[in-house]
Amino acid sequence: MLSRTRALQHTLAMLMGIAATTALGAPPAGTLRVAATVYPVAYFAERIGGPAVTVEFPIPADVDPPFWQPGIPDIIALQKADLILLNGADLEKWRARATLPQMKLVDTSAGFKDRLIVVDNAVTHSHGPGGQHTHSGTAYTTWLDLELAGQQADAAGQAMRRKRPTLATRFNTNLDALKTDLATLDRELKTIAAEKPGLPLLGSHPIYQYLARRYGLNLQSVHWEPNEMPPETEWVALKQLLARHPARTMIWEAEPSLAIAGRLVKLGVHSLVFNPCGNRPADGDFLSVMRTNVENLRTAYRH
Repeated sequence: MLSRTRALQHTLAMLMGIAATTALGAPPAGTLRVAATVYPVAYFAERIGGPAVTVEFPIPADVDPPFWQPGIPDIIALQKADLILLNGADLEKWRARATLPQMKLVDTSAGFKDRLIVVDNAVTHSHGPGGQHTHSGTAYTTWLDLELAGQQADAAGQAMRRKRPTLATRFNTNLDALKTDLATLDRELKTIAAEKPGLPLLGSHPIYQYLARRYGLNLQSVHWEPNEMPPETEWVALKQLLARHPARTMIWEAEPSLAIAGRLVKLGVHSLVFNPCGNRPADGDFLSVMRTNVENLRTAYRH
């Protein structure tokens, strides 16, 4: 009976592995297979590797990567990768429940561990299908500091060169081009923020810590969702916040509903989108989204 049970378990595992491989697509023979657990890092790997690398990003489009819960087929697919690029900064909380080959894991934020931001006394709240959660612990949107994003790209490039040393020159050339793009955006954000030092800003959600620190933004955050009208208690609290922090702009992850945006305008607060781009965008890529973010933020400083 025991041997039959083990046989069934083995067969199930094989079927799940086949399903995962089919879902992700089998890469050409010899291609470096890289898996990434957050879209910015996947984008860095795509830019660095070019056609010599297949980058697999398993998180569904409607799931925020920090709240992704991989199933068994997802874990099997990750195990099959040559490299598993993690964001780190406590984003991949599911790792405690998953067995992955340590030799394949690369924490792309490990090189600046001493610069990670720890969030204390965060508010527990709920929205959407994910239920209650809190933003306490380590802030994970490291890539919104574009200098740190460059270090994450470096970590990805180093790991990829280690796996394919014969392609080191090509990887280095692509990495240099990527870091030039990131550095350009970094300079633009610094220039914009320097136009009005200390300008009060609001964040719709506490996810902009690295952005605020790197570029010196005077940012206070609430816990609002773009498609959910906040209760009256939240509006009362916002008015109290505005009394001591007279912001005229609220930064959102996505476009807020017309009802929310309209009510904010009545308080003298305009809305703009700075998409953190943790998941793959419907249009464009990480760089195009960040360029749009930069232009959106520019309007707040010229408002």
